[in-house]
Amino acid sequence: MDDYTNNSPPSRKKTGWIFPILIGVIIGVVVVVVAMPTLMKSNMVPQEWANSSINKNDVVPQGESSNFVKVDVSTQITDVIEKVAPAVVGVVNIQQQMDFWQKQESKAGTGSGVIYKKEGGNAFVITNHHVVDGADTVEVVLSNDTHINAEIIGSDLFSDLAVLRIDGKNIDQVIQMGSSDDVKVGEPAIAIGNPLGMRFSGSVTQGVISGKQRTVPQDFNQDGRPDWQAEVIQTDAAINPGNSGGALINIKGQLIGINSMKINEAAVEGIGFAIPVDIVRPIVNELEKKGKITRPYLGVEIYSLEEVPQTEWDSTLSLPSGVKGGVYVWSVEKFSPADQAGLERLDVITQVDGKEVLNMIDLRKILYQDKEVGDDLKVTYYRGSDKQTTTIKLGKQR
Repeated sequence: MDDYTNNSPPSRKKTGWIFPILIGVIIGVVVVVVAMPTLMKSNMVPQEWANSSINKNDVVPQGESSNFVKVDVSTQITDVIEKVAPAVVGVVNIQQQMDFWQKQESKAGTGSGVIYKKEGGNAFVITNHHVVDGADTVEVVLSNDTHINAEIIGSDLFSDLAVLRIDGKNIDQVIQMGSSDDVKVGEPAIAIGNPLGMRFSGSVTQGVISGKQRTVPQDFNQDGRPDWQAEVIQTDAAINPGNSGGALINIKGQLIGINSMKINEAAVEGIGFAIPVDIVRPIVNELEKKGKITRPYLGVEIYSLEEVPQTEWDSTLSLPSGVKGGVYVWSVEKFSPADQAGLERLDVITQVDGKEVLNMIDLRKILYQDKEVGDDLKVTYYRGSDKQTTTIKLGKQR
């Protein structure tokens, strides 16, 4: 009798799974080998590409190194930048210095500017006052590196704006002005300028509108006390030294602000400011015509009541509960229109000419947009809990 004890065949349970896998692999290889040439010849592209802007002509022809796809990266932003960038220029502040033998010219600083108008063979540039302050000569540098001498036809310390005039024969592009009142917090914002000088000319940064109607104190004489409250747009688009005077634009390529300043502290990032174009426009028009800005003058240092803790409204200012806002008088200049009308320190102004005043912005709009030097201004204010009125004859700002 034959003995099969040590020569029995392997169990089917251990080896039966190998054959289906081998068959599957063989079929897969055959399908790939047969189908691939057909797919390559038909220039087929993935379905997600078929729904995009890439077309058949964007595929590199067969026979080149590989079937890479040429992607058009143009977007609305790149199109806007291409259109607007030539209207943003460099501004060079040149000052004369006297050495022992002769006068010498040197760069005192560089900034940016925006070409906003071309008229009568000239072009006009908006920049910051602090960019051209103290200049003996100003030079404008176009986007193609053409240098043109510029004339300062007007400059204003308080608004930090200046207007330059240059020869317009080399100017092809001017910027379109938009409206800063229409901007919304969170909408895209694009800054164009020359950070750190002409070495990085035409730099573009993108962010959003972080805030509207911000007020930033300005200390012009460096005495530690604010001389002015600038109304600005806040953005997180990077604004660095040299960007001053450049353009803040919206997604349509319209000018919505003139880049002016940033908070430069180690713990702060992404807080830059631009002068709203709706404030820029009338100031620029007056600088063009008169070379300076003439403003009505009250003779008071005032701040928004909203800056004061609510507890101080009762304890220090003694205001009645019905007061919702206003501006408080911190100091009154001797012999000024406000002094002659009887205003005192810690008076709280709540109405001007019958219009409600809730903050500095409300008062400034009435004073600088509706009134002129020599006009009468009817002021309603609280001295403690007593409501009073007075009439101020507006003087001329010195």
